[in-house]
This record gives sequence, C-alpha cells and structure tokens, in this order.
Amino acid sequence: MTLCPRTFCASSPWQPLFASDTRPVILFDGVCNLCNGGVNFVLDRDPRARLRFAALQSNAGRALLEKSGRSRDDISSIVLVEKQRSYIKSEAVLRIAHYLDEPYPSLATLALLFPLFLRDPTYDLIANNRYSLFGQTNHCRTSDEQFKERFLS
Repeated sequence: MTLCPRTFCASSPWQPLFASDTRPVILFDGVCNLCNGGVNFVLDRDPRARLRFAALQSNAGRALLEKSGRSRDDISSIVLVEKQRSYIKSEAVLRIAHYLDEPYPSLATLALLFPLFLRDPTYDLIANNRYSLFGQTNHCRTSDEQFKERFLS
C-alpha cells in the first residue's frame, strides 16, 4: 500500500483534469461581474490558449479547490492551479499575468516590488466588496464556441 497526501493521490477527483491537458486552471467566481471581466481580459490576451478556466462553484472548481487545500465552498479568492502547485489572491493574479502576452509579464514583475503584505490586503478589500462594487451576473464567455474547450465544468 502506497501512502500519499490526499491532494496528490492518483485517485483524487482533480487528477483527470490534468491527465491529458497540463495547462493551468484559473478558478474564478462565476457570478461576479469583476471576475467574469477578468476572465474575458485573460481570454483576449492569451491567444496561445495557455490557460483554462473553471467557476469556483462548478464540480471541477470544487475539486480543484480541495486539491489546493481550500474548502470546496470557498469563493473568497481567485485561484491559479498548476499541476503541482496553487496560488491565491495577488500571487495568483501576478502568476496569471506571466502566461499572457507582453506587456503583462513585465508589469507583473514590476508589481512584485510591492510586498505581499500590501498586495493581499488590497486584493481582499476589493474581493470582499466585489458584488456591491461591480454587481453579479450569470453570463460568461463559456458559450462562445471559440473558447468552450477552455472551460471546465
């Protein structure tokens, strides 16, 4: 019998999500206008399709949240899930920028001049007020045929 952490066992529900496609997955709040706007921003600036997406509320999103050591119901932060590592809050945003075309990787590198103890509280302030500031929606570009294969459910 082989023992391994639950999050890295081959039988984990997230494992098939990376079995044939190793592209990272951005977990986002599927009902947040700001978050959906962020997804649209990334779709428009990732012409090589290096990133995939899943709503935090979806089955894939919940499985990947669990894999990342977070509660399946935690929709408080964007999460970038790579095959062996996850990032949250401002680290996720900056890491995502590195997958996009220029100038975004360079801008993300510059943003690292601001320490995490400043970046994450700023992220939290916006995230905690995202519905009142930006509203909610049930629409995203998942129905756009050009991007459909990049969204997990």
